[in-house]
Amino acid sequence: MKQWIIVTVGLCLAGSVAAQRSDSLKLQSDSIWIHSDTLKVGNFVIIQKNNNPTANAAVNHGQSKKAVNVITWKSDEIRNKKRLQNVTTNWGILDIGFANINDNTNYTSAQTAGYLTTINGNPVTKNNFNLNARKSSNVNIWFFMQKLNVTKHVFNLKYGLGLEMYNLRFDDNISFRNTPQPMVFNDSVAFTKNKLYVGYLTVPFMVNFNLTPSKDNGLSFSAGVSAGYLISSRNKQISGERGKQKYKGDFNLQPWRVAAIGELGIGPIRLYGSYSLNNLYKESTGLDQMPYAVGVRFSRF
Repeated sequence: MKQWIIVTVGLCLAGSVAAQRSDSLKLQSDSIWIHSDTLKVGNFVIIQKNNNPTANAAVNHGQSKKAVNVITWKSDEIRNKKRLQNVTTNWGILDIGFANINDNTNYTSAQTAGYLTTINGNPVTKNNFNLNARKSSNVNIWFFMQKLNVTKHVFNLKYGLGLEMYNLRFDDNISFRNTPQPMVFNDSVAFTKNKLYVGYLTVPFMVNFNLTPSKDNGLSFSAGVSAGYLISSRNKQISGERGKQKYKGDFNLQPWRVAAIGELGIGPIRLYGSYSLNNLYKESTGLDQMPYAVGVRFSRF
């Protein structure tokens, strides 16, 4: 009789746990009765066999009983675990964020380099490069990213390929031209929109720490570097006098971009950051500007 009391208590406790799991059976009756070799708890009928706790069981549906295998009450067998793979690929990742520039230019010496051109006695100064922070954006499209397991899916490597796009919106009326030579100057008209676009084909490489590898949306963070090659740049301007105009060219921009990058995942939310480690412009321009960006990443991992 003591054995049945222990079994009864154990089944009641197990039933309360099982009721909270989608893949567990639910108790549909509060009735409990004990026979010499049979125990019923709700609609479960347990038949004792050789004092084995993992005996045969039957589920009572009205008057009929259908034999089923007894579930062994071990947490590692009833837990619905995430299946982990050594290599995971994520396609079509989107980043949306804000962009800005850390300007360390010595404009006194930069004026002598010739890239900053004075027209009508109006030299280019640091204030002319001020960005509209609300409208300067960074949008990245990663064609794919892969995560490679290194140690127990906690320490991983992440790498991929994508397109980084920076839209730098100026509050002032500076213009970028490639002819008769690459130069920047203060224009004679006021623009309602004045944007420098730069796009890079980029390969990121990061080390990733996933503190909750068994969960899809846990806690993780990544850090590393990226290398990008300039594939497109243009100065788009809109004014009442000239309408909409686009000027394409490299504008003496640095063809390569190397950046420190990071990522933080908290549940379903993923944040990213990027800070350029080299100058946006070639050294011959005399400018020293480092773009950076922060934003939200829409990704599975």
